[in-house]
Amino acid sequence: MKILVTGSAGFIGFHLVQRLLERGDEVVGLDNINDYYDPALKYDRLAETGISREAADSGKLVQSSKFAGYRFLKAGLEDHAAVMKLFEAEKFDRVCSLAAQAGVRYSLENPHAYIESNVVGFLNILEACRRFPVAHLVYASSSSVYGSNTKMPLSTADRTDHPVSLYAATKKSNELMAHTYSHLFGIPATGLRFFTVYGPWGRPDMAYFLFTRAILDQKPINVFNNGELYRDFTYIDDITEGVLRVIDRAPSEAVPPCRVYNIGNSDPVKLTDFIGAIEKALGKLAIKQYQPMQPGDVYKTFADVSDLEREFGYHPSTPLQEGVDRFMAWYRNRYL
Repeated sequence: MKILVTGSAGFIGFHLVQRLLERGDEVVGLDNINDYYDPALKYDRLAETGISREAADSGKLVQSSKFAGYRFLKAGLEDHAAVMKLFEAEKFDRVCSLAAQAGVRYSLENPHAYIESNVVGFLNILEACRRFPVAHLVYASSSSVYGSNTKMPLSTADRTDHPVSLYAATKKSNELMAHTYSHLFGIPATGLRFFTVYGPWGRPDMAYFLFTRAILDQKPINVFNNGELYRDFTYIDDITEGVLRVIDRAPSEAVPPCRVYNIGNSDPVKLTDFIGAIEKALGKLAIKQYQPMQPGDVYKTFADVSDLEREFGYHPSTPLQEGVDRFMAWYRNRYL
């Protein structure tokens, strides 16, 4: 298949591209390589897939030097003309749209970035899928859409109309927009509500990355809500395996052909226990500074993934300590 992956220089997109190439798909990657976090990490991910910084910055659709089946274009989803031109030229079989302005707390500081990327950009993807039909659109939603729901585990049957951050609101809007386009134009679309993803090549703004750096530098870490937070930490390989399975099967039996699934580990971990796993992997103790709950944050995430398990045979299999150890091995190799 010929598959477009947006956000291909991002954490999940980078790993997904590699898995798709390994199994023989033809892949086109799209990413604007913005500076929300260090672009050098994004360029290094691209380099792992045979796209040099110079080639990426050319603004042209460039061929990978490592994989015959991979090409890359540096562009943003909000660039309507660039998105339409790419779809018209390539005639994609499937699209996996992972590109988005990420981060809950950053949405308090720069709200416009979230509307431009997550709403306008996603509209451009939908319009392109409408004008140049694809067999399946898979897109990234988020566990953030559940807001302050207290019923656990979080199920796709639960209400999601009370977001507590603008980031969450934009992700919920993606689900509504995809449903509308699926209803009006028959676009097969599947949204994946990602829970907390971690692993090698991860985002440096994520807590586990920040904790690792601070512990190694013997600097204090901020532990919010006095450590009384729970996250459904999911290792990157388990996430990409689930995404692959979903890409391959469009929701053709649904009316309209539109579905949403949780994708996570379904095993929430207390934040202090996660920090303990990092401490064990590093052989060093953290200096903890306990802080109150942050605006836009949620107390607990816990994914009910029974739909994904039943329909796709999805079973996360990476134990927490094993996943943390793999991340630490990568971190030491890259930064130490």
